[in-house]
Amino acid sequence: MAMGSLSDSDDDFNPEINTTPLVDVMLVLLIIFIITIPVMNHAVKIDLPRATNQPDETKPQNINLSIDADGKIFWNEEQIDNNQLTMRITEAAKKEPQPELHLRAERTTQYEKVAQVMAAAQSGGLSKIGFVTDPQAK
Repeated sequence: MAMGSLSDSDDDFNPEINTTPLVDVMLVLLIIFIITIPVMNHAVKIDLPRATNQPDETKPQNINLSIDADGKIFWNEEQIDNNQLTMRITEAAKKEPQPELHLRAERTTQYEKVAQVMAAAQSGGLSKIGFVTDPQAK
C-alpha cells in the first residue's frame, strides 16, 4: 500500500506539469520570429541628398571702401586719391574670384562723390558692390 496516494489504482500519476513540449513550441516560435523579422522592412522610403567631394573655393578678402563727409576716400582704412582708386579697382577686378566692394559713406557725404566711386568701380570691372549701413542710426 502506497502512502499519500488518493487513488486506488496502480498507475503512476504525476500531478506536475510537463514543460518540455511548451519549451519546444517556444523555441520553434523564437526561431520563426528571428528568421522573419529581418525580412519585414519598416523603413520609410525617402530620397536622400547626394554629396559631391569637391574642394571649397576660397573667398577673396572683401574691400572696405569708405567715404567721409569731406569726400575723402579710404581703401581698407588707408586714404587714397581718385587715381589710386581707379588703379586699385582695376587690380582687384583682375583677381579670380573677384572680391566684393563694401561701400561705406557717412550720412552727410555728397551723393555725387558716392556716384563717382560707383562709376569708377563699374568701369574698372568690379561687379559685386554692397552698401554698408548702420541700422541703429536715427
